[in-house]
Amino acid sequence: MSSEKFDAIVVGAGPSGNAAAYTMAKAGLKVLQIERGEYPGSKNVQGAILYSNALEQIIPDFREDAPLERHIIEQRMWMMDDESFVGTHYRSDDYNKPPYNRYTIIRAQFDKWFSSKVREAGALLICETTVEELLLDGEQVIGVRCDRLGGEVYADVVVLADGVNSTLARKAGFHGELDAGNVALAVKEILFLPEDVIQQRFNIKEDEGVVIELMGKVTEGMVGTGFLYTNKESLTIGVGCMLSDFKANPLRTKPYELLEKLKKHPSIAPMIEGGEMKEYCAHLIPEGGFNAVPRIYGAGWLIVGDSGGFVNAVHREGSNLAMTSGRLAGETVIAMKAAGKEPSAANLKLYKDKMDESFVMKDLKKYRKLPEVLHSSPQFFTAYPELVNRAAKTFFTVDGVDKHSKEKEILGSFRSKRSLTGLVGDAFKIWRASR
Repeated sequence: MSSEKFDAIVVGAGPSGNAAAYTMAKAGLKVLQIERGEYPGSKNVQGAILYSNALEQIIPDFREDAPLERHIIEQRMWMMDDESFVGTHYRSDDYNKPPYNRYTIIRAQFDKWFSSKVREAGALLICETTVEELLLDGEQVIGVRCDRLGGEVYADVVVLADGVNSTLARKAGFHGELDAGNVALAVKEILFLPEDVIQQRFNIKEDEGVVIELMGKVTEGMVGTGFLYTNKESLTIGVGCMLSDFKANPLRTKPYELLEKLKKHPSIAPMIEGGEMKEYCAHLIPEGGFNAVPRIYGAGWLIVGDSGGFVNAVHREGSNLAMTSGRLAGETVIAMKAAGKEPSAANLKLYKDKMDESFVMKDLKKYRKLPEVLHSSPQFFTAYPELVNRAAKTFFTVDGVDKHSKEKEILGSFRSKRSLTGLVGDAFKIWRASR
């Protein structure tokens, strides 16, 4: 490899890296992709949600052979205390009509499939290879140095898709150390169950799927959420909280203990009963939002996916932002090469312009104030879930107490916990942060 020069080197073979490599290779560029795992997806045992629109813009006919688990027809959202939940859900037969909008996937299978498409498009993939550092000529990135003999490889542009903890970007000084307040630590399990049992418990038919998002006391006052969704013959269950909360409270419940507590919740346990745990993983998720996005372009380099902090934590979206950023990075390099331009920072700024015009940055900007509000307002994860569930129990319990008295009791409980001023202030904070 050291004797060759590529149009682009992509570091990483996750959704964003594969999207970038595929886009460029499909356009005829000479692309090298480097993955440190044994094969693409080997480090990603967890399940995930795939958003069709983002992948359709890269591989329009992906449904023909992609390893998809179930298409999502129902979304549930639960606010939980220790014994109950108050929730809402949306289920529509419109989501049962192709082309389907969302799917559950198993990342190990999906990443491997996506990588095969990258290679079919003409890119060269090298696995079990770690990129140790970027090669620089002054401030210009001109290639990478790998941990193998003759490991210096040159390219016009290097696309960094090496995950949330991007050591390459830090070593090169493109951004600083990770801020624990901008990163969540999530733990997940895949529980195997017979297909017919899953369909019966979740009231779904073959290939139909359900996503349940969970918030409240399940995170024990820390900023975070839980989730449960259906695969073909398994369930993915997990919980994640901000790393800063874990660090600030080292004696608090550990991540795996939070997951065990979630699995024992009386509303969750019956749905996962009999499930055989086959896979467990813990990973970091960049959830700092708009204000935590680092510089994403420079002389000879671009940053995509989790490396750039492109996760919409409010809507639990990640793969679509990752693939979109990878595609737009690829399109930027294609346009630069077609125009015969040098890979300067000024020319690669087109990538940032494209991102700013996309839903990715627009959505992150919309919720830019929300992380700070949630970090400073633990009551949204403690007091309110408890109050809402207690109010529901009071209201729906038939015990001879008149409804007017019940309403007074409910209002009194809210005022005693937060006061009228606190209630109005919390509502205003959430409204302002979501505009």
